[in-house]
Amino acid sequence: MGKDYSMTCEHFSEEKKIEPQRLECEECKKEHLPTVALRMCLTCGHVGCCDSSIGQHATEHFKKSGHPVMQAVPDKSWKWCYIHEEYY
Repeated sequence: MGKDYSMTCEHFSEEKKIEPQRLECEECKKEHLPTVALRMCLTCGHVGCCDSSIGQHATEHFKKSGHPVMQAVPDKSWKWCYIHEEYY
């Protein structure tokens, strides 16, 4: 069995079942920046680029909104809590 992350980070259990608003980083598109990978906010569905991208828009979204958990998209293979700096 895998690690029980609900014991270490309450934010993973608070997330909603949500689908991405789009499968591109809108900020990168507006700024004409390349995108390495996408991350989706599990509170509101905002999609931003990862920290390996120039814009780091997923992290920027967390800093502005306080929404704690994001997920890799489109594969949804893992989640990250910005507050506790933990993967799930």
